[in-house]
Amino acid sequence: MWMSLATRGRGAAVAVTAGGATWCGLPAGLRGCAQRVPAIGIKDELAPGSGTRVKRSVRQIILNCKTELADLQKNEPRFHPGLAILQITDNDILEVKKMAAEVGLHVVHICLPEETATGELLDEIMKLNDDPKIRGLVLPHNLIMSDAAINAVLPEKDVDGITDVNLGRLVRGNFNECFVPPAASAIIELLEQADLCAFGKKVLIVGENGSREAALQKLLQMKGMVVVNCQWQNTNIMELCHQSDVLVVTSPAPEGLGEDWLKADTTIIAYNLPAAGFTSSSNHQDFQQDEPGSSHDGIGLLTAAMQIKNTVESSNRWLKQQQHKKWNLRPLKLQPISPVPSDIEISRAQTPKPIDVLAKEIGLLQSEIEAYGWNKAKVKLSPLDRLKEQPDGKYVLVAGITPTPLGEGKSTVTMGLVQALVAHLGTNAFACVRQPSQGPTFGVKGGAAGGGYAQVIPMEEFNLHLTGDIHAITAANNLLAAAIDARILHEGSQSNQALYNRLVPTINGKRNFSSIQLARLTRLGIQKKDPRQLAPEEVSKFVRLDIDPSTITWQRVLDTNDRFLRKITIGQSNTEKGFARECQFDIAVASEIMAILALTNGLADMKTRLGRIVVANDRKGQPVTAEDLGVTGALAVLMKDALKPTLMQTLEGTPVFVHAGPFANIAHGSSSILADKLALKLVGKEGFVVTEAGFGADIGMEKFFNIKCRTSDLKPNVVVLVATIRALKMHGGGPNVTAGKPLSKEYTEENLKLVTDGCCNLQKQIEIAQLFGIPVVVAVNVFKTDTEAEINLACQIAKCSGAYDAVPCNHWSIGGRGSLQLAEAVRQAADQKSSFNYLYDLKMPIVEKIRTIAQKVYGAKDIELSPQAQSKVDLYISQGFGELPICMAKTHLSLSHQPECKGVPTGFVLPIRDVRASIGAGFIYPLVGTMSTMPGLPTRSCFYDIDIDSDTEQISGLF
Repeated sequence: MWMSLATRGRGAAVAVTAGGATWCGLPAGLRGCAQRVPAIGIKDELAPGSGTRVKRSVRQIILNCKTELADLQKNEPRFHPGLAILQITDNDILEVKKMAAEVGLHVVHICLPEETATGELLDEIMKLNDDPKIRGLVLPHNLIMSDAAINAVLPEKDVDGITDVNLGRLVRGNFNECFVPPAASAIIELLEQADLCAFGKKVLIVGENGSREAALQKLLQMKGMVVVNCQWQNTNIMELCHQSDVLVVTSPAPEGLGEDWLKADTTIIAYNLPAAGFTSSSNHQDFQQDEPGSSHDGIGLLTAAMQIKNTVESSNRWLKQQQHKKWNLRPLKLQPISPVPSDIEISRAQTPKPIDVLAKEIGLLQSEIEAYGWNKAKVKLSPLDRLKEQPDGKYVLVAGITPTPLGEGKSTVTMGLVQALVAHLGTNAFACVRQPSQGPTFGVKGGAAGGGYAQVIPMEEFNLHLTGDIHAITAANNLLAAAIDARILHEGSQSNQALYNRLVPTINGKRNFSSIQLARLTRLGIQKKDPRQLAPEEVSKFVRLDIDPSTITWQRVLDTNDRFLRKITIGQSNTEKGFARECQFDIAVASEIMAILALTNGLADMKTRLGRIVVANDRKGQPVTAEDLGVTGALAVLMKDALKPTLMQTLEGTPVFVHAGPFANIAHGSSSILADKLALKLVGKEGFVVTEAGFGADIGMEKFFNIKCRTSDLKPNVVVLVATIRALKMHGGGPNVTAGKPLSKEYTEENLKLVTDGCCNLQKQIEIAQLFGIPVVVAVNVFKTDTEAEINLACQIAKCSGAYDAVPCNHWSIGGRGSLQLAEAVRQAADQKSSFNYLYDLKMPIVEKIRTIAQKVYGAKDIELSPQAQSKVDLYISQGFGELPICMAKTHLSLSHQPECKGVPTGFVLPIRDVRASIGAGFIYPLVGTMSTMPGLPTRSCFYDIDIDSDTEQISGLF
């Protein structure tokens, strides 16, 4: 007779032996119960009761999956993976849910209407792809042949094994990375139980010619069986059927096929995929029981169990991906030439690897990056959650001695160090640097990509626009500035009721407060939520910010050096009704929003910080914030993409995060906390993250420790202190160094006395680092005019002054190979026991915190506050801001407040001209002397040399 093993419902399979019967005995579509006809040559394995054997297999699979998932959750107790099943119309998946529940998986069942378009289905797939809790995704059967839908599923979540990627891996025999289609696995299991998976057996697969058929063919061939795949229209089908020991049917058979097509002992297996969504028999509500006569649902259950098995395997693979291992990173080869060409020529001579390739090499998932062209990508913050249980790597800060106006190469040392660690020592390492402002790019200094054979590439993309973060900051900053002046205008020209009617308008007959307006009411102590219930005095409190224009501290910004915007008058149009006032523009990177970006820990934290930005005081002396202006949400929207660090690479193909670029004078001058935290997770416990602080150690490093480390709770392992022979000679009494002018002979010829005398500044900076309990490695950034005697002398004095080690670095001329000594010294220093501590307690009075920095870091005798500065201190204390850290705004060209005082000045009194507050960023910044926040263009600007070829679009003249 025809013997059914599983026939009911969608996703069921039929296994029979045939003979003496006509093909029309099988139902159209092979979905109903098989007709019973006289059996010929039936085997015991396919006799009634074989369904019980199948159910035992199902049971064993579920038990194994349950044990495997439990073992995974022992190490990851918060890991609760899920299987998502997308369907068109609602089909019963009760048995799948029961299996999943016993194993410990949760099932997300999404039912879409029949008229669902492919685009809508793709949207659902993308949402599930982005959900890290979903480890398996099954598509609806009636859209299963849509290539767009199939290949939209991430291969690592494709537990049905139907994507081109999974099929390709299966065909190549890469079973460690692919998923075998569950129905194909079920067929193999059935044949093995029937002892039909024998070498040389002939199998004919008839019907569709898709991924599942290809997968089954591959699996059968691996068992040594001879497999032919054809469609019903094949002219040789009768002969092929007659020659086959096993016939697998994957689509409805046409009418009129005769039993004479089959051998007497041919085994027929017919199945309709997928398994998820099959309808269970009422006799089999509990798949755990072996009940007599239950064979008809066995294969459907087996196929579903295989989906559960693949989901658990997907979970296992995903967790293994999270475990840190050495990167499989392919460094780019360098071929340094001498003399060293310009930075842009070197950058252009190297071909960067595609950014998605680099992302994969360092352990980022495809769904975690957003590519901006071929060479850079935004990285989402989701890896912080994915990797939160993983230990951080070692944290290295690159600082420097008091520099010349030319800069001493901290960025170059940073790049050279990571190139040495990754490309030459095989250690996981990340560089984290600030995004350069276009101000210096087109002004006098140039970019901040490093230099020579140790730089970020492509350097023109690094220095020009990048991914638009600074433009986003500019837009957000200026929106807030516009909101301030608009509010002053409207309050000054309207009555309370008119303001209220406009701020809370009637729409479709209703008035409602927005969420940010409700928050303001709460701050004012007004608990009413119905706009109609506010009393007149409450309306007045709500609508009147009463900003005192003389106290406005928020300025407009522009990412261009424009000296003529340092002081301007706004509001001179007749439409502004006489509300004119003097103000200014700052350079965009001086915006407090830039400092917030660098110090935030995530989107929610950024919104909070943006909301508490103090833009002015009201006429009662109380702070007015961005939240009061109702602009917080809009600012966050403008900044949402800027929140993601940008991934780039060095000349040797090692990873770099470029993120944030706060002004190193009035802000803390470091790249972002988010970039550092992401990098520390990605490098793993034995890896290194190398970041840098702006200017000399007395400014950048001190702010890094007391502000950035407090906010992030990250503790550095090593300080790399960059020195140059040029800077040491300047501090030893050498002539002035001026940007744009040739160096004096004292700097190009050997002069050991100047080096010896100038090492006092190096010694002081080592001492500053030791105040924080961190080991110091001195990196002497070698220039071509430096002599061996000068370099050795500087290294010897540094080691005698308490540095853990001091080494010369030649990365500028030969790349990472020139920083191998530095890399080894850093690795050894990072293993030393450190006792990191902050310089001051936040509860100390503001003035005492300033005095502590001035005396212990700068070497001042004392401080002197102007009356204006003292009044500001008193104001901030009264407003509740007294326990914020201090961010000193001081010249970077001297340890003192006087740029011309080189070496180690002593006995001076540090004048505090003014004190200002960045409440959103979270610090108080005293102004020491005059501090310009809008640089000016020099007579001979960099832009004279910058050009683009109109045919090739190649940029020239960038450094």
